[in-house]
Amino acid sequence: MEVYSFLRQFADSWMLLLMFVFFIGIVLWVFRPGSKKTYEDTANIPFRNESKPAASKEARK
Repeated sequence: MEVYSFLRQFADSWMLLLMFVFFIGIVLWVFRPGSKKTYEDTANIPFRNESKPAASKEARK
């Protein structure tokens, strides 16, 4: 069996399975219980320490 055929069969079978398991693992990690607070905190980083919006002249700079 030549190298190309072996790698092609490996990519079509085991690598596909490995990538699928990795994807499911990432999805489960993101939606795990208790992660909502962490992601809400991260999403609100741009809004921290602002007492008011920028004035129109400051926003154009």
